[in-house]
Amino acid sequence: MRARDPDASGFVERDGGSVAWERFGDGAPALLFLGVDPIVESRMWKGQVPWFARTHAVVTFDPPGNGRSNRPVDPSAYIDGEYSAAALAVLAAAGIERAVMVGVCQGAGIAIVLAAEHPERVSGVVAINPGLVLSPRHAHRVAVDFEAHLDTDDGWAKENRNYWLRDWLGYSDFFFDQLFPEPHSTKQHEDCVGYASATSAEVMLAYVEPSGARDDPTSAAELCRRVKAPVLVICGDQDRCQPPQRSSRVAELTGGELLVLEGSGHLPFARDPVKVNLEIERFLSRV
Repeated sequence: MRARDPDASGFVERDGGSVAWERFGDGAPALLFLGVDPIVESRMWKGQVPWFARTHAVVTFDPPGNGRSNRPVDPSAYIDGEYSAAALAVLAAAGIERAVMVGVCQGAGIAIVLAAEHPERVSGVVAINPGLVLSPRHAHRVAVDFEAHLDTDDGWAKENRNYWLRDWLGYSDFFFDQLFPEPHSTKQHEDCVGYASATSAEVMLAYVEPSGARDDPTSAAELCRRVKAPVLVICGDQDRCQPPQRSSRVAELTGGELLVLEGSGHLPFARDPVKVNLEIERFLSRV
């Protein structure tokens, strides 16, 4: 059962296959909630969609690799340019000319790319723990060789190609346990592991292979400087996926506002949706 059913839905066809989208509600400014990393799908925004659809047009889409979208294993389907093109195609199919882009992690990075490269389509950006390489990675994420055959599966040693292929759900369970350091996050953890179970290690390995401007510090900084739309950066100070320093740099380089949530992890919109929604509403009132 869903809190609100879509008013319109469909698919856009890309070279990598079909991308599923849904539209809810009406009103300006419109919001596009970006689904990028195929470890999850658009239902991850279930704490936001019915809230904002009361007064805004809200559009979501399932990323290639999960949800109702197809499951390509060709890395070219996951390059930034393909994601940006898919997002713009979804907006066009939903009848939306401009929107506030809302994304988390890699989706927040794509929101910055869209604002820099397609300013006529972006009226604002909400970047939650953005995934742009503007500071070094967490030490625990570089301590293990992703490609190596390891003699341990303990902790972050699970972030390894061979372990993914051997026990994808084991990795998903560990990974989302790390992303929700907040107490009493069992439901959010179970939801995300469920989303991850709908994809595969092969899809995720295709997704992690390409690199782009977001993965180069100089290019990522230049993308941020090109953004002219208003920006709100929301950062969990206990994020174990993206270093909080990256959020600070995105806010600094875009001239945006930085909101630090004490005690929050990587996915505060799922763990504390009311808190995050109120901050997004406050931001929308200025867009």
